[in-house]
Amino acid sequence: MHAYYVYILTNIKRNVMYVGVTNDLERRIADHCDGRGGAFTRKYRLNTLVHVEEFQYIDEAIAREKEIKGWRRSKKDALVHAANPTWADLSELGAAKGPSLRSG
Repeated sequence: MHAYYVYILTNIKRNVMYVGVTNDLERRIADHCDGRGGAFTRKYRLNTLVHVEEFQYIDEAIAREKEIKGWRRSKKDALVHAANPTWADLSELGAAKGPSLRSG
């Protein structure tokens, strides 16, 4: 069984968010933290993982990524706050490694 992840990154100031999709969350977060995640995430130093959802099928994950990207910032904030009220870095907690992250 494959696993696909929709994730949200932010920076230390929480003033910018990035929504992405991947099939290897641990590697992708490491890429972002090492500056290999893309120009946008490098520019805004987006390396704090604050939200993750797991999907079995890539088409579901892509649809969810597009849905979240279309939301206003306030709705994205509410999504993060509902599952992670302290906006803790989930990658530091080891949460990025397990399949128990499904929230959607």
